Amino acid sequence: MAVVLTKDSKVVVQGATGHQGTFHIGAMKTFGTNVVAGVTPGKGGQSVHDIPVFDSVQEAVKETGADVSLVFVPAPFAKDAVLEAVDAGVKTVIVITEHIPVHDAMDFVNYAKAKGVTLIGPNCPGAASPGENIKVGILPGMIFEPGPIGIASKSGTLTYEIVNALTEAGIGQTTCLGLGGDPCQGTNFIEALELFQADDETKGIVLVGEIGGTAEEEAAEYIASGKVTKPVYAYIAGRTAPEGKKMGHAGAIVQGDKGTAESKQKAFEAAGVKVAKFPTDIAQFVKADLGSA
Repeated sequence: MAVVLTKDSKVVVQGATGHQGTFHIGAMKTFGTNVVAGVTPGKGGQSVHDIPVFDSVQEAVKETGADVSLVFVPAPFAKDAVLEAVDAGVKTVIVITEHIPVHDAMDFVNYAKAKGVTLIGPNCPGAASPGENIKVGILPGMIFEPGPIGIASKSGTLTYEIVNALTEAGIGQTTCLGLGGDPCQGTNFIEALELFQADDETKGIVLVGEIGGTAEEEAAEYIASGKVTKPVYAYIAGRTAPEGKKMGHAGAIVQGDKGTAESKQKAFEAAGVKVAKFPTDIAQFVKADLGSA
């Protein structure tokens, strides 16, 4: 069926009256997402695509029962926006905002986890569960189809490419989680694996990683431990990146022999994960193992 997002989710958009908030509220509604409220301080009483705007998340949650918050708030104010959403009682916070200072992200990620809130991001494209007619974020809705594959990815663009290739091969998705590529993340690969392993409708899992950090190696260890029984497929971006050069994401930087594409690939392969050379190879791997679905 889905993880994190379901058809019953009620979404509040923080930063609803800005250009991005306004545009993506419309796109989410078109996909089928139940957007119930927007928040922009000082603009309560307005509406965006017939969605009421409130001055605070607390007020929005009280009036509409929203349980998922989508954050479009500019980076200097993103930390306060996330803390406000958590304190208002939402269960999931998805942070699209990029260029958030690392110390701010560390504060709100740890706060959300301490409160039992699922946090996706920051600097991510969002999440989608096509079978539940819900997407929260900036993911392009036309590429998704319902099906048996769960996806967790650090890269927005590569997510779109891989999802589109899967769909064109006749393979749909349960949920796609865009985790983001910042050094400090909310939901990580291991947590995503746990969610997809527990979901009966997810038959295979795709991880899209990149150079930098050790998240992929840690995920490989987790898979190798036997806690994931479903087939896992992976793609690692940044195979040609020079040492010490940041590539695209703040967390995508190789230091010495750690965090390299080669080390991540070796770890995955040792855990029995098929690693693609090109993003579109993922669809062929899945089709060979599971067929079209």
